[in-house]
Amino acid sequence: MNTQTTAQITLPLSPEKENWLKESIRDIVDFPKPGIIFKDLTPLFKEPASFAYALDALAQKCSELKPKYIAGIEARGFILGPAIANKIGVGFVPVRKPGKLPYTVERFEYTLEYGTDCVEVHADAVEKGDRVVIIDDLLATGGTAGAADSLLKKLGGNVVGIGFLIELSFLHGRNKLPKDADIFALLNY
Repeated sequence: MNTQTTAQITLPLSPEKENWLKESIRDIVDFPKPGIIFKDLTPLFKEPASFAYALDALAQKCSELKPKYIAGIEARGFILGPAIANKIGVGFVPVRKPGKLPYTVERFEYTLEYGTDCVEVHADAVEKGDRVVIIDDLLATGGTAGAADSLLKKLGGNVVGIGFLIELSFLHGRNKLPKDADIFALLNY
């Protein structure tokens, strides 16, 4: 692995570092629907220092898990995942919404509060025993991350970690994730 992180960062973050990063996250009230407070990460991504620090922290944790691949969940996992994979010198696997991948896919359907959804990955994305860390921007109810975990395991992957920039702890999404993976988040609300 080609670990290029520039600083030793331990999780959980110090209160000062956590507050610094949280100051660069904007709350959007009633988006995408009434009653939801959306955590907008674009201000954090826009600032080189906060984005680099967040990537370094997540990359360091991922590197400790010694993955062969980082799997990023569409859409904001596509911002974090490839950057982390590049930083630690491993491959990137996209986990997509249906109909977005051009090759033969495996899919996993999962239940939402109102209806169902689906994630897909190329059928040859991972091989039996490949160590994988799943990365996404936010852990809310755990449905999508849990589906990505199930999908990669269906292909034979060994999901050793599932990481997030933000965890909304009050939604208890961590409880829906597998107990055999290291679940981590940089920031908690």
